[in-house]
Amino acid sequence: MISNRFKNFAVKECQDSSELYEHLSLKISEDDEMLEVCSNAKRGQPVPNLFLGAVHYLLLKGTDHELKQFYGSIVESTKDAKDCFPYFKDFCQKNKGEIISILKSKLVQTNEVRRCSYLYPSFCFIYEKVKKPLALIEIGTSAGLQLLWDRYCYSYETDKIYGDHNSDVHIKANVKGESSPFLLPNSPPVVSRIGLDLHINDLNDPEDYLWLKSLIWPNHSERRELFEGASNYVKRNLLDMVEGDGVALLSDIVMEIPQDAVICVFHTHVANQLPQEVKFKLLEDVKLIGKQRDIFHLYNNVQDRNFHLDYYIDGNEYNSTVGETDGHGRWFSWRLS
Repeated sequence: MISNRFKNFAVKECQDSSELYEHLSLKISEDDEMLEVCSNAKRGQPVPNLFLGAVHYLLLKGTDHELKQFYGSIVESTKDAKDCFPYFKDFCQKNKGEIISILKSKLVQTNEVRRCSYLYPSFCFIYEKVKKPLALIEIGTSAGLQLLWDRYCYSYETDKIYGDHNSDVHIKANVKGESSPFLLPNSPPVVSRIGLDLHINDLNDPEDYLWLKSLIWPNHSERRELFEGASNYVKRNLLDMVEGDGVALLSDIVMEIPQDAVICVFHTHVANQLPQEVKFKLLEDVKLIGKQRDIFHLYNNVQDRNFHLDYYIDGNEYNSTVGETDGHGRWFSWRLS
């Protein structure tokens, strides 16, 4: 039921993160007219993200309306979020056709840059295990922002820097709990980067760039800055991007990886858009590949919301939980040892 999706989104995702989206989501969940508009979203899409992103997209594109006074991505000083819904509904009524068109044609492909905060120690852990250069395969790559995790620098509640010390993209995150992640001073070596997605976003295309920016919540200025900085790296680097069903393509793609590299399949917050049978197929396909050669699989939103690492070395299977993660990468916990 779409109404419950908005209620859950408000409580589980927006609380303490976006007062605007929390308030709007709760109001939308009780409004039949708005829910009817949302029913036009593609099947399997996270409807709240898609709907709110569509409205944000039109505002960023220049659609003039008083609603923009509530969006920190557009104005410096915003009005009280609790007063926004009448303006939001009026905007949706006046731009209903365009919003429905976006809901039917666009995909939620946020690919949050700050999620690299927990990818970095995960890949450090993998490299220490096998001491082989990493061959990256990202399912649901969007524009490839996370494929360049090794080109960014990181800090975790101290002044110490990890990763690429010369990077213009500096990602900061908190580590919850008593365990600390394993961190190499410099990024592990990466020999190849392959991105798989139903729709590859081209950051040199103004339309794709604006859509991805629209999926960043209006009050999240730091996320926008990281997106813009990481986008500059993607534009300067040649990535191997393949458009199609990433799960279906995986078995053939790994055949291209040389034996002197270790296969690293990863995806963050993509599996929540996959049917249960496709999630099961992905796990089984990785297991079959693991019988032939070493492979590591980093993922969440399959069994639960935690970040997991399954890996196969010399045909032996290992299953680990990396830890809990914030949806936007602001914090994570660490369980690997």
